Amino acid sequence: MNHKAIYKLYPQVVTVDDGAGAFDAQGNKVEIDLTTVNAWQDPEAYKYARASEYPPITDYIDGVVKGDQVQIDKYIADCLAVKAKYPKGVA
Repeated sequence: MNHKAIYKLYPQVVTVDDGAGAFDAQGNKVEIDLTTVNAWQDPEAYKYARASEYPPITDYIDGVVKGDQVQIDKYIADCLAVKAKYPKGVA
């Protein structure tokens, strides 16, 4: 079960157990629509995808320290390519 989707789609849910289901604060079972849960896409997923592909910040800093504009421009271009690959709000 996609716990994050359940918590986002059903704000009354405070506990999710893969075997037992979803429950509210009083321990009542909350009926969930698995089709909706499975279709949910995290609107912030792009952040995680980008983070693993950005070049190391040390590449930029090294370029600044050396006064190497080509290295700085390459770093910026690489970052922009990652942003284009994973646009905001698209999983």
